[in-house]
Amino acid sequence: MGNIGTMIKRFLSNKNTVTLIAIIVCTVILYGFYNWRVKSAVTTTYVCYATQTIPARTEITSDMVSTVKVLSSQVSTNMITDCGSVIGKYASYATEIPQNSYFYDASIMTAEEMPDSAFDDIPDGYTIYNLSVTFESTYANSIFPGDYIDLYLRTEDEMGLLLYGKFIQSIEVLGVKDEEGQNVFETTIETRTPSQLLFAVPDDLYLLLKKAEYLGLEIVIVPRNSSYSANPGETLVSSSYLKELILNQTATIPDECLTTETGTAECQLAEDTPTGDQNTNTEENAGNTNTQTENQTE
Repeated sequence: MGNIGTMIKRFLSNKNTVTLIAIIVCTVILYGFYNWRVKSAVTTTYVCYATQTIPARTEITSDMVSTVKVLSSQVSTNMITDCGSVIGKYASYATEIPQNSYFYDASIMTAEEMPDSAFDDIPDGYTIYNLSVTFESTYANSIFPGDYIDLYLRTEDEMGLLLYGKFIQSIEVLGVKDEEGQNVFETTIETRTPSQLLFAVPDDLYLLLKKAEYLGLEIVIVPRNSSYSANPGETLVSSSYLKELILNQTATIPDECLTTETGTAECQLAEDTPTGDQNTNTEENAGNTNTQTENQTE
């Protein structure tokens, strides 16, 4: 055993021997890595592609898609390879899919994810509000459906001092449309200028926004970051001062309609009275008329 150990030590102490071993090991590693790269470069797979141009918001059918063989190295993580995953879904509202283009996760949506379908899922007690906007007020058309925004209010007080502050917070954008009612982001062929920003707010906030609008107060859109949209809070009035400022300049009309458990609205207006009351009032009025006639005769 001692002789074997001595031989190994002598063998390793020889610089030429160590260099030769290192060269052999490196060669084996480089050869293995090169072999792996070559195999990866020539390995192929099938991916799905569009056989025709698919306009935005169009449902994808089987005759619109096919598969093509490509190098595995060309397939990215967000590329859709299985055509079954796109059939029955829709081309995104944000862009059309060109002919011979591959499909990517961002270019495909389900019916529920399409912006206009969100109108069907507005909760009870909410109302759609359409805010007039411009290219500038939407921050160079940078506000998208699904984003959460805040609304600020700008006006002046009786002394002419500037009033500017957060008015309503955490509002989800449901749609951005141009002056012809077309969705701004559904095509890349033409540039569309935003004209209306659509969102839903509780009924009381809808009235508050419309009153502010008719009073001529400026409603300012303030976008937030992706974390704000990913973790939205409740849609609330942020400033009681601004709320009272609006209410003090407008009259309050009482709501005389109640919604029953079946969802039917039953309204009992102030001027509406039961038939019995109407007969009583008629008799009382007739009695008052006779008294007035007697007094005039005397």
